[in-house]
Amino acid sequence: MGVFIADLDEMRRIIASLQEKERSVVFTNGVFDLLHVGHVRALEDARSRGDCLVVGLNSDRSVSELKGPHLPINPEMERAEILCALSCVDYVTLFGDRRADRILEKLKPDVAAKGTDYTVDTVPERETILSYGGKIAIVGDPKNHASSDMMARIIESAGRRPEPG
Repeated sequence: MGVFIADLDEMRRIIASLQEKERSVVFTNGVFDLLHVGHVRALEDARSRGDCLVVGLNSDRSVSELKGPHLPINPEMERAEILCALSCVDYVTLFGDRRADRILEKLKPDVAAKGTDYTVDTVPERETILSYGGKIAIVGDPKNHASSDMMARIIESAGRRPEPG
């Protein structure tokens, strides 16, 4: 079961301690609003790339900036709790930027894992990761699962059902 770490300085100390013991730390990030099988597969794949998986979770504010004022569906602390319940996740921390450059610079994980919608050459934080000697891993299965698609199916399904009562 994962642990939520609110303080980035504390998260950095934990990572540094693991690295001193020659344990490899993998970092991935995302919104993880409506958790689906694509998320789980990517997280499990990311975890397989090292000894410890840290998930950087987009704050509610950054999700609204990225995806619009109607999102996220689930508040950040509930999304963090769900991620912490997954056996492949060791730590979860929040970050409030649109991109993960600043948190990567601070935490300096050994591996930064990104989904299959990227290549090693197109990862937005590529230069940041390489600047401190990190490696990039492309993880998960093809991006044919999306929370937005799930929401559309829910809305469509709700429109076909009779009103309760």
